[in-house]
Amino acid sequence: MDIDEGMVREWGGGLGVVAARLSRHFVREEPRQRAMAYIQGLLSDVPRKNGWQLAEQAGEGRPDGMQRLLSTSVWSADAVRDELQAYVVETLGEPDGVLVVDETGFLKQGVHSAGVKRQYSGTAGRVANCQIGVFVAYGSRRGHALLDRALYIPRDWLDDRERSRAAGIPENVQFATKPELARVMIERAMAHGVPLGWVTGDTIYGGDRSLRLWLEEQHVPFVLAVAKDEPLWCGFRQIRADELVQTIPGSGWQRLSCGDGAKGPRLYDWGLMPLPRYMQPANVLHALLVRRSLTDGELAYYVVFAPADTPLQTLVVVAGQRWKVEECFELAKDEVGLDQYEVRQWTGWYRHITLAMWALAFLTVTRAQLVQAQAEKKAAALVGRPAALGV
Repeated sequence: MDIDEGMVREWGGGLGVVAARLSRHFVREEPRQRAMAYIQGLLSDVPRKNGWQLAEQAGEGRPDGMQRLLSTSVWSADAVRDELQAYVVETLGEPDGVLVVDETGFLKQGVHSAGVKRQYSGTAGRVANCQIGVFVAYGSRRGHALLDRALYIPRDWLDDRERSRAAGIPENVQFATKPELARVMIERAMAHGVPLGWVTGDTIYGGDRSLRLWLEEQHVPFVLAVAKDEPLWCGFRQIRADELVQTIPGSGWQRLSCGDGAKGPRLYDWGLMPLPRYMQPANVLHALLVRRSLTDGELAYYVVFAPADTPLQTLVVVAGQRWKVEECFELAKDEVGLDQYEVRQWTGWYRHITLAMWALAFLTVTRAQLVQAQAEKKAAALVGRPAALGV
């Protein structure tokens, strides 16, 4: 996201709104002011957004205050997250909003940071020593922002309670898979009244049948990626996704865009294969959605649960929302230091990540409001423009 002069002009009032919303969650003045200084530091052009540099940006000679903010100061990261969700809903919410579930890796040195281990990181594209954060992003036509977060704690960490206690992991934390963490966050968003039309996510989440069944029970439509060998019910039998695709006729493919990318519309060929089920209501669609690359013919697969009258273009656009969470991660790491923390403790991770999510949401909302204001100004100018001669 390019930060232009218009955005800078909007920051003064916008940050005042953020400060007012956050103030109720800090009893004491010192951490209240320091939390805003932390967010402002994350929004600044400081090259490395760690405790020392954020402290210097705030005019403090030492990082102790910023470190206290992330460790021992009295405030609830979950309450501040709930406030963030309300802010995102009020500014970006739309009835057909999409929740996107995904995870990102935080590369680390050593073995003491909560949940760190050698594990696969999509960020690194390999097995690396890292922490994994599971996130839920919210997307609408107005913009996209990270809505919730959970630190994935591997089972071997929880089996070693002494190590877990040293990293500040609460005693009541039990092992949960990434899809289970995602379900908790989706459920929380629904309980908080987040306007929700769809859920989408990659194969880690689409391949979890329990998550899919739970979403169906909640009557939440989804377009979730699955692996090619995912077994899917079709009538009274299960068939692999890559076997089902062979039944799509040549005329059954449509060339559609799933959204704009850096080089323009993301065009693919798309095919839809209904998956009828026994006693399936007539107003419900279960289907396999297939995306085919125009360059090399590579296939990607999605399981669909949606109203029966949903147009193919809508399903395609929802599938394309998966890229938005990756854009959120890239922007959050490049612009607001999502991955630049130097804390090892459970509490510190959640506090830094939550404040970074606030900084990202502020950027998104400021940009959305500026775009809307410019569009309204342009429309008003067109209305007031005299008709051209001879027309």
